[in-house]
Amino acid sequence: MALSLLSYGVSDLCLGKPPLLCLSASSSSVSDAITALKSSEDPFLSVWNCNHDRDDAAECECLGKISMADVICHLSKDEDHTLSSLISPVSVLLPKTRSLVLHVQPSCSLVEAIDLIIKGAQNLIVPIRTKSIIKKWQQNDNVSLTTNHSNGQRFCWITQEDIIQFLLGCIASFSPLPATSISDLGIINSTHAILAVDYNSSASAVVSAISRALVDQTSVAVVDGEGDDNSLMCLIGEISPMTLTCCDETAAAAVATLSAGYLMEYLDGGYPPESFFQEVRNRLEEKGLMRLLSLFESLSPSSSPTSDYSSEEESAARTTSFGRSMSISARMARKAEAVVCNPTSSLMAVMIQAIAHRTNYTWVIDKDGCFVGMVTFVDILKVFRKFLENMI
Repeated sequence: MALSLLSYGVSDLCLGKPPLLCLSASSSSVSDAITALKSSEDPFLSVWNCNHDRDDAAECECLGKISMADVICHLSKDEDHTLSSLISPVSVLLPKTRSLVLHVQPSCSLVEAIDLIIKGAQNLIVPIRTKSIIKKWQQNDNVSLTTNHSNGQRFCWITQEDIIQFLLGCIASFSPLPATSISDLGIINSTHAILAVDYNSSASAVVSAISRALVDQTSVAVVDGEGDDNSLMCLIGEISPMTLTCCDETAAAAVATLSAGYLMEYLDGGYPPESFFQEVRNRLEEKGLMRLLSLFESLSPSSSPTSDYSSEEESAARTTSFGRSMSISARMARKAEAVVCNPTSSLMAVMIQAIAHRTNYTWVIDKDGCFVGMVTFVDILKVFRKFLENMI
């Protein structure tokens, strides 16, 4: 049966996938992206070079993907926090590396897709054949999301998670790999390849690490102690870009002001207590970030709720101001508690654990909770690729 896997293509992974909702790089701003992301159930939106609100003969090309985490990092790194940060073109949110998103044909084989992911691609854009029905979502007078391109063409994308799930569905074909420990497979990344910040690290260090984690599709480890020696680094938790994708733009105030430890607690498990909101307000005032404070105040809960302000009303206010409308699978990512395994964990166990928590990685710690490293989907795909190569 393993030999039959070589005949599969990306089109087999596209079955049932919805067409991508697309923003135009030429006509959309950061503010437009915020509006679109808040109304979308998907935490990521694709950005394209085309604009079909006008006659545009340019060939449609996906330039990259964005999430609320990109918006939050952009706003938190803007020293002036002026209106210009919101009216900037949406292209400022895109990573400089264009190879993160690649176009492929439906005939692209599974092995070729794995090779592209291993080389650095995060999403593979695939044209799909659907009924020619024009769908467009209009959020306001300036923002429109569409699934259609030239000649009614639509696209979907294949992610690392899609390929891992597909391989997991036929895992028996790869025996004895599934039961082999990640240590024996040699796929544990050492700490030099890991983004880690001390619990008391400054906000500026956290922002830089989060931006890098977005590009690497990993996360930022929050540790007790820093250094090259693993034994000196104890994993406390993490600051995950996927957690930030479930927030709204007010989280930029927390990212810009709080230390790594406080930011981790601020983001942990849903909506922060009022004390954290007040702490962010105080620090924004101390730093003189009045424009960011204004944005934060306009969207966050009131700092002094009245006595007849019920817990249900407070919860509803926080849901609409701090949190985004999101699916159950997305809400699962709103945890600062790190997803961990140990060196003796089997390959299959690590795959299931990562997919269950909607992450592309799993932290590896020893029995004392100290850092050993990290296993990513790319590391796992390399193992499967080598297995398939030996079959050719």
